[in-house]
Amino acid sequence: MSSLDAFSASDGADLAELKTNMNVDYVIQYSIASDRAEAEAGFVQLIEALTKVGLASEVRRGDDTSLLVFVKVASHQYLASQIYQERVQDWLYGVRASAPEKDIGQAFKKEPVSEAERLRLVYLLITKPKNEGGAGITPKIGRWKQITSVFALHDQSFNSSWIRTWSTKYFLDEQDFDHIRNKFGESVAFYFAFLQSYFAFQIFPAAFGFAAWLILGRYSWLYAFVNSLWSVVFFEWWKKKEVDLAVQWGVRNVSRIQHARAGFEWDHEAPDPVTGELVKHYPPTKRLMTQFLQVPFTIGCVLVLGALYIFCFGVEIFLTQIYDGPFKPFLTFTPIIIMSGILPVLTAVLTKFAEVLTDRENYQTNDAHVAALVRKIFVINFVTSYTPLFLSAFVYMPFGNLLVPYLHVFTATAQKLSSDESITTQEFRINPHRLKGQMVYFAVTAQIVNVALEFVVPYVKRAVFKKVERAQAKRASQHDESIQDVPDEHKFLQRVRDEAKLGAYDVAIDYREMVVQFGFLSLFSSIWPLTPLSFLVNNWIELRSDAMKIAVGSQRPIPWRSDSIGPWLNALGFLSWAGSLVSSAIVYLFSGENEGPGGDPSNVNVVGLLVTLLVSEHLYLVTQLVVRYALGQIDSPGVQKERKERFAMRKRVLEETLGSNVMEAAVPPTPKAGEKITLAALEDEGRKLSTGSGGTPEQMFWLRQQGMPETVQVGRTLISQAKPSKK
Repeated sequence: MSSLDAFSASDGADLAELKTNMNVDYVIQYSIASDRAEAEAGFVQLIEALTKVGLASEVRRGDDTSLLVFVKVASHQYLASQIYQERVQDWLYGVRASAPEKDIGQAFKKEPVSEAERLRLVYLLITKPKNEGGAGITPKIGRWKQITSVFALHDQSFNSSWIRTWSTKYFLDEQDFDHIRNKFGESVAFYFAFLQSYFAFQIFPAAFGFAAWLILGRYSWLYAFVNSLWSVVFFEWWKKKEVDLAVQWGVRNVSRIQHARAGFEWDHEAPDPVTGELVKHYPPTKRLMTQFLQVPFTIGCVLVLGALYIFCFGVEIFLTQIYDGPFKPFLTFTPIIIMSGILPVLTAVLTKFAEVLTDRENYQTNDAHVAALVRKIFVINFVTSYTPLFLSAFVYMPFGNLLVPYLHVFTATAQKLSSDESITTQEFRINPHRLKGQMVYFAVTAQIVNVALEFVVPYVKRAVFKKVERAQAKRASQHDESIQDVPDEHKFLQRVRDEAKLGAYDVAIDYREMVVQFGFLSLFSSIWPLTPLSFLVNNWIELRSDAMKIAVGSQRPIPWRSDSIGPWLNALGFLSWAGSLVSSAIVYLFSGENEGPGGDPSNVNVVGLLVTLLVSEHLYLVTQLVVRYALGQIDSPGVQKERKERFAMRKRVLEETLGSNVMEAAVPPTPKAGEKITLAALEDEGRKLSTGSGGTPEQMFWLRQQGMPETVQVGRTLISQAKPSKK
């Protein structure tokens, strides 16, 4: 793969195809329809739409069924005007503290255009509706269904340097995130900043957890309390940190600027009561009725996935702790096989249903659509990720002995399927190490498997497929009389074709992975205190593997702007709160010599458990308020920068409106200067009265004492005549 070849070059730019992107801004992959007339008509419409908005285009052969349309801005002046208009819009929406310089050249000299800013504006020119000045090209939708992807080309030299630098650094700094922001936009930069902050914060719980593992053991009240406190501090600190980053990156409040969703179906148009412009409306009552479906959707997810887990849970308990017949070592893998085969299918079906439900809710903007989808995906992941531990902690351990009679249904089933007259069983005993074994799996084994599935397996699969495809292409080229690449362009075009076959990068997938991990840490780490240490090691690797995934395993991300981690922040807050309840319940049930109720619910003090949960929740809420207040008293560079910019803006407006000397004239700098002004005013008032017929009582009142010396002298006389006050 050419992307991987980049990292084998000595400086990332030795290969000919890596020296340039041919000044290409975006590549549009156009799939050729079976109807050639339809394909030609659609292609002509595409080129015309691009040309109308000032975009130049070149076309080359893609694979056997597609074309590659290369796009760049024809006029730099036109692009500059678009960027300047966006910066003015930012100021009007409160993203910027002050308006950009009126001289466009001076404005760009003061604030140079980053690569991400340029690519974002070009992408918007391609995809924005025509009434907003764009070409209105929406990939895979409507008349543009033949457009399979719109992507920017990777900067291979940067990617090579990026991966090489990060692989040799233990900790990342602000400059690293600034580089990511300038290349891939604030949305991706926020993810890496969040992951780095999360990683740095894990150092303390990792060290404390290791000490607790050595000294305190499992189910420690002290560890649970410290871990819950840590989750509160991290959550509140990150809320403050993301505001700080948003200010430093100039995207504070950028979420106020919304982009219309291509799939939005409006009901009617009506004039806006403020601007008078025609606005597309969709009745909120219709959306609300569809949103009510989220309740049965959530219940359905819990029932369907819960039923699968309970079934596999029962099979596992039966085969591992009751069944003692032939082939037991092999049969114990049955639940894993069932889960591996059915769970991905069920999760995919539920995820697809969540996407359909979100589409039917018909949100007008992309941000609202994504936030609604994220909430549904979070519910699915919450159930799929944590149900095994919930079942073991709150079903198996307290009620295991009561469940045994119901598991004999598997014995009866096995007897019917077996040629033996009876199935050998053994006495059921609660396994006190079951929870720890599960937690070790989720904290260690699952993390390793996830890295392999996320990066290693796709890389190997792409490498194998690439060799097969090139071998087939080489054999076909011997008898192929179609248009061949220009020799000087061949390596470049081959790299573009490779990137066109990659999938689009979705930062939500990486956020989901980290949020689920945070849930394991806040909810269940009291089971195995080494959990934070395992996650700390994993996240150091995750930072680099996610960078590799962007550089090698996916198309270059569209550099979208963002002022936070979006709806995932609410998910973190929920898991932090839930962690205070779940961890306290686990510690209450399993601390002590017996480590749990032993399968007998009579050993559970229900009243004590409820009191523990109530106290834990209130303690969490009080702690959250205290931490929030304490962090609110700490100033930060971003907030200081925002205050400085707004102060400079107010000062400039005052000077432009009232004159540069207005503040100096309005505030006397010394008593002498003030006395001079006062005497001049009083003398002027006295002259006006002497030429008239006397003054009013109000005017005469202010002429009794002429200036500061007389006021001081009269005051001294009055003080000497006054009687001393009694204390």
